[in-house]
Amino acid sequence: MEQKEIQAHTVILEVTDETTGETFRRELPIDFYESANFLRLRGEDINGHPSELVFLSSTGTRRLKDLMGQGPDEDPCGTHLSL
Repeated sequence: MEQKEIQAHTVILEVTDETTGETFRRELPIDFYESANFLRLRGEDINGHPSELVFLSSTGTRRLKDLMGQGPDEDPCGTHLSL
């Protein structure tokens, strides 16, 4: 069965410093959600207020444009009526 979504309440961030080449790992209390449309990271800012970052995939961007009426005028499934 193909996994359609990934969810977690903690993420592990691994970075390598460009100057020293040293690698650092941090476990962070960030809600992670990923689908074919986007990747969302939720957490709190320094003041404890909710904060969120969303990264759209190319599929998600295309679907969002379609929803806003900015997509191509085509019927991908052949079920729409022409006016």
